[in-house]
Amino acid sequence: MSETTTNPKAASRRREPAARGGRPRRRKLTFDRVSFFIAFLGVPLAVFVTFVLYPFAQAIFWAMTDWAGYSQDYNFVGLENFTELFQDEIFLKALRNVALLAAVVPFVTLSLALGVAVAITLGGPSKGPVRGIGAASFYRIISFFPYVVPAIIVGLIWAQMFDPNAGLLNGILTKLGLDFEEFSWLGKKSTAMPSVMFVFIWGLVGFYAVLFIAAIKGVPAELYEAARIDGAGRFRMTLSVTLPTIRDTVQTAYIYLGIAALDAFVFVQALLPQGGPDNSTLTISQDLYITAFTKGKFGYATAMGVVLAVVTLVFAALVFAVNRLTGGGEEKKQKAPARGALPAGAEGGAQ
Repeated sequence: MSETTTNPKAASRRREPAARGGRPRRRKLTFDRVSFFIAFLGVPLAVFVTFVLYPFAQAIFWAMTDWAGYSQDYNFVGLENFTELFQDEIFLKALRNVALLAAVVPFVTLSLALGVAVAITLGGPSKGPVRGIGAASFYRIISFFPYVVPAIIVGLIWAQMFDPNAGLLNGILTKLGLDFEEFSWLGKKSTAMPSVMFVFIWGLVGFYAVLFIAAIKGVPAELYEAARIDGAGRFRMTLSVTLPTIRDTVQTAYIYLGIAALDAFVFVQALLPQGGPDNSTLTISQDLYITAFTKGKFGYATAMGVVLAVVTLVFAALVFAVNRLTGGGEEKKQKAPARGALPAGAEGGAQ
Protein backbone atom coordinates (compact mmCIF):
# COMPACT_ATOMS: atom_id res chain seq x y z
CA MET A 1 0.00 0.00 0.00
CA SER A 2 1.59 3.24 -1.16
CA GLU A 3 1.65 6.27 1.08
CA THR A 4 1.27 9.83 -0.13
CA THR A 5 3.94 12.21 1.11
CA THR A 6 3.51 15.92 1.29
CA ASN A 7 6.31 18.19 0.13
CA PRO A 8 6.81 20.91 2.75
CA LYS A 9 8.18 23.34 0.13
CA ALA A 10 5.10 22.91 -2.08
CA ALA A 11 2.83 23.40 0.90
CA SER A 12 4.64 26.59 1.80
CA ARG A 13 3.89 27.97 -1.68
CA ARG A 14 0.14 27.62 -1.20
CA ARG A 15 -1.90 30.80 -1.10
CA GLU A 16 -2.43 32.14 2.37
CA PRO A 17 -6.00 31.85 3.64
CA ALA A 18 -8.17 34.94 3.41
CA ALA A 19 -9.10 36.91 6.45
CA ARG A 20 -12.36 36.30 8.29
CA GLY A 21 -15.38 37.08 6.15
CA GLY A 22 -13.71 36.02 2.90
CA ARG A 23 -11.85 39.32 2.45
CA PRO A 24 -8.22 39.24 1.35
CA ARG A 25 -5.64 40.42 3.82
CA ARG A 26 -4.35 43.94 3.37
CA ARG A 27 -0.92 44.26 1.86
CA LYS A 28 1.69 46.27 3.64
CA LEU A 29 2.32 49.81 2.43
CA THR A 30 5.76 49.65 0.90
CA PHE A 31 7.66 52.52 -0.70
CA ASP A 32 6.89 51.19 -4.18
CA ARG A 33 3.13 51.05 -3.51
CA VAL A 34 3.02 54.50 -1.92
CA SER A 35 5.03 56.09 -4.74
CA PHE A 36 2.80 54.37 -7.32
CA PHE A 37 -0.36 55.78 -5.73
CA ILE A 38 1.16 59.26 -5.45
CA ALA A 39 2.30 59.31 -9.08
CA PHE A 40 -0.74 57.76 -10.74
CA LEU A 41 -3.54 58.81 -8.38
CA GLY A 42 -2.36 61.70 -6.24
CA VAL A 43 -1.00 63.91 -9.03
CA PRO A 44 -4.06 63.60 -11.36
CA LEU A 45 -6.37 64.12 -8.37
CA ALA A 46 -4.46 67.24 -7.35
CA VAL A 47 -4.64 68.60 -10.91
CA PHE A 48 -8.39 67.87 -11.05
CA VAL A 49 -9.06 69.58 -7.73
CA THR A 50 -6.89 72.60 -8.63
CA PHE A 51 -8.15 73.24 -12.16
CA VAL A 52 -11.73 71.85 -12.04
CA LEU A 53 -13.27 71.66 -8.58
CA TYR A 54 -11.64 74.77 -7.11
CA PRO A 55 -12.59 77.07 -10.05
CA PHE A 56 -16.12 75.69 -9.97
CA ALA A 57 -16.35 76.43 -6.22
CA GLN A 58 -15.05 79.92 -6.94
CA ALA A 59 -17.71 80.37 -9.62
CA ILE A 60 -20.45 79.41 -7.16
CA PHE A 61 -19.08 81.98 -4.69
CA TRP A 62 -18.88 84.83 -7.23
CA ALA A 63 -22.37 83.93 -8.46
CA MET A 64 -23.61 84.94 -5.02
CA THR A 65 -22.08 88.41 -5.23
CA ASP A 66 -22.68 91.63 -7.16
CA TRP A 67 -19.07 91.75 -8.38
CA ALA A 68 -18.57 94.16 -11.30
CA GLY A 69 -15.48 92.36 -12.58
CA TYR A 70 -13.05 95.28 -12.69
CA SER A 71 -12.65 96.08 -8.99
CA GLN A 72 -12.09 94.32 -5.69
CA ASP A 73 -15.32 95.66 -4.21
CA TYR A 74 -18.33 93.39 -4.06
CA ASN A 75 -21.27 92.56 -1.81
CA PHE A 76 -22.55 89.11 -0.93
CA VAL A 77 -26.14 88.82 -2.17
CA GLY A 78 -26.80 85.12 -1.62
CA LEU A 79 -29.25 83.55 -4.06
CA GLU A 80 -30.52 86.88 -5.34
CA ASN A 81 -28.79 86.47 -8.72
CA PHE A 82 -30.35 83.06 -9.26
CA THR A 83 -33.78 84.34 -8.27
CA GLU A 84 -33.43 87.21 -10.73
CA LEU A 85 -32.25 84.83 -13.47
CA PHE A 86 -35.45 82.82 -13.47
CA GLN A 87 -37.45 86.03 -13.69
CA ASP A 88 -35.37 87.34 -16.59
CA GLU A 89 -37.29 86.84 -19.86
CA ILE A 90 -34.14 87.14 -21.97
CA PHE A 91 -32.32 84.45 -20.00
CA LEU A 92 -35.35 82.16 -20.08
CA LYS A 93 -35.52 82.63 -23.86
CA ALA A 94 -31.83 81.70 -24.11
CA LEU A 95 -32.46 78.64 -21.92
CA ARG A 96 -35.26 77.50 -24.24
CA ASN A 97 -33.04 78.07 -27.27
CA VAL A 98 -30.20 75.90 -25.96
CA ALA A 99 -32.71 73.23 -24.92
CA LEU A 100 -33.98 73.19 -28.52
CA LEU A 101 -30.43 72.95 -29.86
CA ALA A 102 -29.62 70.10 -27.47
CA ALA A 103 -32.76 68.25 -28.56
CA VAL A 104 -32.32 68.62 -32.34
CA VAL A 105 -28.63 68.99 -33.18
CA PRO A 106 -27.23 65.79 -31.55
CA PHE A 107 -30.03 63.59 -32.90
CA VAL A 108 -29.82 64.86 -36.48
CA THR A 109 -26.02 65.06 -36.55
CA LEU A 110 -25.46 61.56 -35.19
CA SER A 111 -28.17 60.09 -37.43
CA LEU A 112 -26.50 61.55 -40.51
CA ALA A 113 -23.03 60.58 -39.27
CA LEU A 114 -24.15 57.02 -38.61
CA GLY A 115 -25.73 56.83 -42.06
CA VAL A 116 -22.50 58.00 -43.69
CA ALA A 117 -20.42 55.58 -41.61
CA VAL A 118 -22.65 52.60 -42.40
CA ALA A 119 -22.70 53.47 -46.12
CA ILE A 120 -18.91 53.67 -46.22
CA THR A 121 -18.18 50.54 -44.17
CA LEU A 122 -21.07 48.24 -45.09
CA GLY A 123 -22.24 49.57 -48.44
CA GLY A 124 -20.07 47.33 -50.59
CA PRO A 125 -21.11 44.40 -52.78
CA SER A 126 -24.06 42.34 -51.55
CA LYS A 127 -22.19 39.10 -52.29
CA GLY A 128 -19.04 37.83 -50.67
CA PRO A 129 -17.56 39.09 -47.39
CA VAL A 130 -18.97 42.28 -45.90
CA ARG A 131 -16.77 45.21 -46.85
CA GLY A 132 -17.11 48.89 -47.50
CA ILE A 133 -17.53 50.78 -50.73
CA GLY A 134 -14.67 51.59 -53.05
CA ALA A 135 -12.66 54.77 -52.46
CA ALA A 136 -13.79 54.78 -48.80
CA SER A 137 -10.71 56.78 -47.77
CA PHE A 138 -11.67 59.56 -50.18
CA TYR A 139 -15.17 59.82 -48.71
CA ARG A 140 -13.75 59.86 -45.19
CA ILE A 141 -11.50 62.80 -46.05
CA ILE A 142 -14.33 64.70 -47.75
CA SER A 143 -16.72 64.19 -44.83
CA PHE A 144 -14.05 65.16 -42.27
CA PHE A 145 -12.97 68.32 -44.11
CA PRO A 146 -15.57 70.72 -42.56
CA TYR A 147 -14.37 69.78 -39.07
CA VAL A 148 -10.79 70.75 -39.96
CA VAL A 149 -11.89 74.33 -40.66
CA PRO A 150 -12.11 76.36 -37.41
CA ALA A 151 -15.66 76.87 -36.18
CA ILE A 152 -15.41 80.66 -36.33
CA ILE A 153 -14.37 80.46 -40.00
CA VAL A 154 -17.26 78.10 -40.75
CA GLY A 155 -19.68 80.55 -39.13
CA LEU A 156 -18.30 83.54 -41.05
CA ILE A 157 -18.41 81.65 -44.36
CA TRP A 158 -22.02 80.66 -43.88
CA ALA A 159 -22.92 84.19 -42.75
CA GLN A 160 -21.78 85.33 -46.19
CA MET A 161 -23.63 82.44 -47.84
CA PHE A 162 -26.85 83.52 -46.11
CA ASP A 163 -26.43 87.17 -47.08
CA PRO A 164 -29.78 88.31 -48.55
CA ASN A 165 -28.24 90.55 -51.24
CA ALA A 166 -24.99 88.92 -52.33
CA GLY A 167 -25.24 85.46 -50.75
CA LEU A 168 -24.47 82.40 -52.84
CA LEU A 169 -27.46 80.48 -51.44
CA ASN A 170 -30.04 82.99 -52.63
CA GLY A 171 -28.24 83.28 -55.95
CA ILE A 172 -28.40 79.52 -56.58
CA LEU A 173 -32.05 79.25 -55.54
CA THR A 174 -32.98 82.23 -57.72
CA LYS A 175 -31.19 80.70 -60.73
CA LEU A 176 -33.25 77.56 -60.18
CA GLY A 177 -36.41 79.61 -60.62
CA LEU A 178 -37.33 79.91 -56.94
CA ASP A 179 -38.37 83.22 -55.45
CA PHE A 180 -35.57 83.74 -52.92
CA GLU A 181 -34.22 87.07 -54.13
CA GLU A 182 -33.22 89.19 -51.11
CA PHE A 183 -34.57 86.53 -48.74
CA SER A 184 -33.07 87.10 -45.28
CA TRP A 185 -32.35 83.67 -43.81
CA LEU A 186 -30.82 85.05 -40.62
CA GLY A 187 -33.13 88.06 -40.41
CA LYS A 188 -36.42 86.18 -40.08
CA LYS A 189 -37.50 84.58 -36.82
CA SER A 190 -38.85 81.51 -38.62
CA THR A 191 -35.58 80.67 -40.41
CA ALA A 192 -32.86 82.02 -38.11
CA MET A 193 -32.70 79.06 -35.73
CA PRO A 194 -32.99 76.38 -38.47
CA SER A 195 -30.15 78.13 -40.32
CA VAL A 196 -27.98 78.05 -37.19
CA MET A 197 -28.78 74.36 -36.70
CA PHE A 198 -27.86 73.62 -40.32
CA VAL A 199 -24.44 75.26 -39.94
CA PHE A 200 -23.88 73.47 -36.64
CA ILE A 201 -24.72 70.08 -38.17
CA TRP A 202 -22.73 70.75 -41.35
CA GLY A 203 -19.63 71.60 -39.36
CA LEU A 204 -19.69 68.56 -37.04
CA VAL A 205 -21.26 65.65 -38.93
CA GLY A 206 -17.96 64.69 -40.62
CA PHE A 207 -16.08 64.25 -37.35
CA TYR A 208 -18.68 61.92 -35.88
CA ALA A 209 -18.92 60.01 -39.15
CA VAL A 210 -15.19 59.24 -38.93
CA LEU A 211 -15.64 58.33 -35.24
CA PHE A 212 -18.41 55.85 -36.11
CA ILE A 213 -16.38 54.43 -38.99
CA ALA A 214 -13.57 53.60 -36.57
CA ALA A 215 -16.06 52.02 -34.15
CA ILE A 216 -17.70 49.91 -36.88
CA LYS A 217 -14.28 48.72 -38.05
CA GLY A 218 -13.87 47.16 -34.60
CA VAL A 219 -17.02 45.04 -34.91
CA PRO A 220 -16.08 41.36 -35.51
CA ALA A 221 -16.70 40.39 -39.14
CA GLU A 222 -18.19 37.07 -37.96
CA LEU A 223 -21.25 38.91 -36.64
CA TYR A 224 -21.98 40.40 -40.04
CA GLU A 225 -21.35 37.10 -41.79
CA ALA A 226 -23.77 35.32 -39.45
CA ALA A 227 -26.39 38.01 -40.02
CA ARG A 228 -25.96 37.74 -43.77
CA ILE A 229 -26.32 33.96 -43.66
CA ASP A 230 -29.58 34.45 -41.75
CA GLY A 231 -30.81 36.63 -44.61
CA ALA A 232 -30.39 40.06 -43.02
CA GLY A 233 -30.00 43.02 -45.34
CA ARG A 234 -27.97 46.17 -44.83
CA PHE A 235 -30.70 47.95 -42.85
CA ARG A 236 -31.36 44.93 -40.64
CA MET A 237 -27.63 44.43 -39.97
CA THR A 238 -27.35 48.08 -38.97
CA LEU A 239 -30.17 47.77 -36.42
CA SER A 240 -29.34 44.30 -35.08
CA VAL A 241 -25.54 44.21 -35.23
CA THR A 242 -23.96 47.63 -35.72
CA LEU A 243 -25.99 49.77 -33.31
CA PRO A 244 -25.90 47.36 -30.32
CA THR A 245 -22.17 46.83 -30.79
CA ILE A 246 -21.18 50.52 -30.94
CA ARG A 247 -23.79 51.64 -28.41
CA ASP A 248 -21.22 53.03 -25.95
CA THR A 249 -19.57 55.06 -28.71
CA VAL A 250 -22.94 56.54 -29.69
CA GLN A 251 -23.67 57.42 -26.06
CA THR A 252 -20.33 59.18 -25.64
CA ALA A 253 -20.78 61.06 -28.91
CA TYR A 254 -24.29 62.12 -27.90
CA ILE A 255 -23.02 63.56 -24.61
CA TYR A 256 -20.13 65.47 -26.23
CA LEU A 257 -22.34 66.84 -28.99
CA GLY A 258 -25.07 67.76 -26.51
CA ILE A 259 -22.55 69.72 -24.44
CA ALA A 260 -21.38 71.52 -27.60
CA ALA A 261 -25.00 72.34 -28.49
CA LEU A 262 -25.73 73.68 -25.01
CA ASP A 263 -22.70 75.95 -25.27
CA ALA A 264 -23.09 76.85 -28.99
CA PHE A 265 -21.15 80.09 -28.67
CA VAL A 266 -18.78 80.15 -31.63
CA PHE A 267 -21.19 79.26 -34.44
CA VAL A 268 -23.99 81.50 -33.14
CA GLN A 269 -21.66 84.39 -32.39
CA ALA A 270 -20.24 84.27 -35.90
CA LEU A 271 -23.68 84.10 -37.52
CA LEU A 272 -25.80 86.30 -35.21
CA PRO A 273 -23.69 88.10 -32.58
CA GLN A 274 -26.71 89.99 -31.18
CA GLY A 275 -28.91 86.93 -30.67
CA GLY A 276 -30.96 87.06 -33.86
CA PRO A 277 -34.42 88.55 -34.45
CA ASP A 278 -36.34 88.77 -31.16
CA ASN A 279 -33.51 86.81 -29.48
CA SER A 280 -34.61 83.72 -31.41
CA THR A 281 -31.04 82.34 -31.54
CA LEU A 282 -29.64 83.78 -28.31
CA THR A 283 -27.78 81.20 -26.23
CA ILE A 284 -26.84 81.22 -22.55
CA SER A 285 -23.15 81.66 -23.39
CA GLN A 286 -23.98 84.69 -25.56
CA ASP A 287 -26.17 86.20 -22.85
CA LEU A 288 -23.38 85.55 -20.34
CA TYR A 289 -20.82 87.26 -22.57
CA ILE A 290 -23.01 90.33 -23.14
CA THR A 291 -23.92 90.59 -19.46
CA ALA A 292 -20.32 90.36 -18.28
CA PHE A 293 -18.36 92.37 -20.82
CA THR A 294 -21.02 94.84 -22.00
CA LYS A 295 -23.08 95.43 -18.88
CA GLY A 296 -20.25 94.81 -16.38
CA LYS A 297 -22.33 92.45 -14.20
CA PHE A 298 -19.83 89.64 -13.65
CA GLY A 299 -21.56 88.20 -10.60
CA TYR A 300 -24.84 87.90 -12.46
CA ALA A 301 -23.05 86.45 -15.50
CA THR A 302 -21.28 83.91 -13.31
CA ALA A 303 -24.68 82.77 -12.03
CA MET A 304 -25.62 82.11 -15.67
CA GLY A 305 -22.49 79.98 -16.04
CA VAL A 306 -23.38 77.96 -12.95
CA VAL A 307 -26.89 77.33 -14.30
CA LEU A 308 -25.41 76.27 -17.66
CA ALA A 309 -23.07 73.84 -15.87
CA VAL A 310 -26.01 72.32 -13.96
CA VAL A 311 -28.05 72.02 -17.18
CA THR A 312 -25.10 70.25 -18.83
CA LEU A 313 -24.82 67.77 -15.96
CA VAL A 314 -28.57 67.10 -16.11
CA PHE A 315 -28.33 66.49 -19.87
CA ALA A 316 -25.48 63.99 -19.40
CA ALA A 317 -27.42 62.24 -16.62
CA LEU A 318 -30.49 61.97 -18.86
CA VAL A 319 -28.43 60.40 -21.66
CA PHE A 320 -26.97 57.84 -19.24
CA ALA A 321 -30.42 57.12 -17.79
CA VAL A 322 -32.04 56.63 -21.21
CA ASN A 323 -29.20 54.37 -22.30
CA ARG A 324 -29.56 52.36 -19.10
CA LEU A 325 -33.36 52.06 -19.36
CA THR A 326 -33.15 50.90 -22.96
CA GLY A 327 -30.78 48.07 -22.11
CA GLY A 328 -27.37 49.70 -22.48
CA GLY A 329 -24.50 49.12 -20.09
CA GLU A 330 -25.73 45.71 -19.00
CA GLU A 331 -22.99 43.19 -18.41
CA LYS A 332 -23.37 39.50 -17.83
CA LYS A 333 -22.40 38.86 -14.27
CA GLN A 334 -20.66 35.56 -13.71
CA LYS A 335 -20.17 34.33 -10.22
CA ALA A 336 -16.45 34.21 -9.63
CA PRO A 337 -14.99 31.38 -7.54
CA ALA A 338 -14.04 32.22 -3.99
CA ARG A 339 -10.54 33.53 -3.59
CA GLY A 340 -8.12 30.75 -2.83
CA ALA A 341 -10.66 28.04 -3.65
CA LEU A 342 -9.38 24.98 -5.45
CA PRO A 343 -10.75 24.01 -8.85
CA ALA A 344 -13.41 21.34 -9.03
CA GLY A 345 -11.95 17.89 -8.55
CA ALA A 346 -8.74 19.19 -7.04
CA GLU A 347 -9.77 18.02 -3.57
CA GLY A 348 -9.55 14.42 -4.58
CA GLY A 349 -6.30 14.82 -6.44
CA ALA A 350 -4.24 14.92 -3.26
CA GLN A 351 -5.48 11.63 -1.92
